[in-house]
Amino acid sequence: MFLELRNLFFDELSVGMSERISKKVLSSDIIGFAELTGDRNPIHLSQHFAAKTPFGGRIAHGLYTASLISAVLGTRLPGPGAIYMSQTLHFRAPVRIDDTVDVEVKVVELVPEKNRARLSCICSVKDEVVLEGEAVVKVPSRDIHPGN
Repeated sequence: MFLELRNLFFDELSVGMSERISKKVLSSDIIGFAELTGDRNPIHLSQHFAAKTPFGGRIAHGLYTASLISAVLGTRLPGPGAIYMSQTLHFRAPVRIDDTVDVEVKVVELVPEKNRARLSCICSVKDEVVLEGEAVVKVPSRDIHPGN
């Protein structure tokens, strides 16, 4: 997944703006995430182990799915220069290998005096919500922007 960068300044945001991406989850993604984070829980890595769990097979790390939200925030809405302030996450269902995760981030509130945006974040597989939450990000203004 390679997302083209789009940079929005605070004054370009409006309530209701949204951005969507989709990502097919590969076994190699899960293995790479385990290597990167050190989370080698066998529910993610061992089909033999995971088959004996209520999930009946390997599932993706919850924070792998959440990292797809970060991809939207850092590359598309609002884009480069956005600073994560907080994130809530509510995991609703597992994500499995070969699932396609659809991520939607939507602006729900703007706080001009702090250049902050509150965003709803929903990840779904087919029509089932697998993760939902809210993020607060500090958004660059035109006069204070990295690279200027």
